[in-house]
Amino acid sequence: MKKVKKETKIDNKSFFKMLSDWEEKLNVYFGQKAPKLPQSVIDFIVKVGPYLMIVGLIFSIPALLFAFGLGALISPIAFLNVRYGVHFSLTTIFSLITLVLNIMAIQGLFKRLKSAWNLMFYASLIQAVSYLLSFNLGSLIIGMAISWYFLFQIRKEYK
Repeated sequence: MKKVKKETKIDNKSFFKMLSDWEEKLNVYFGQKAPKLPQSVIDFIVKVGPYLMIVGLIFSIPALLFAFGLGALISPIAFLNVRYGVHFSLTTIFSLITLVLNIMAIQGLFKRLKSAWNLMFYASLIQAVSYLLSFNLGSLIIGMAISWYFLFQIRKEYK
């Protein structure tokens, strides 16, 4: 009897369903079970957050351009230590994706749209994958816990 390998295919619906499930699970822990921020703090974060994000993005663009330039500079010798070359490239690519998602979210954050909050959530997931692939477990655990705590505390403000 010939074994037939079952092909697993992830289509868009199942992928977004999986993201929605992750969002709901994280909301239970960081949005509902975690200690609540005072409403005044939530209002402040929602009001000032987009401006702080713009400032952060302005400062991160030169750093990312520097990283790309440095990557081009070290690429001829990256074969000498493959781990650092791959780590550097992956980190730069994930940072660029996160940067683009955050830029896309800014306009919606001013309008308090749930779609903008979703983009920030997706950016945080991409950052978590980056930390996981680079074995940066401290940032994965502590950084993502702090990030998701604040992200899910302000979630209800976005419609």
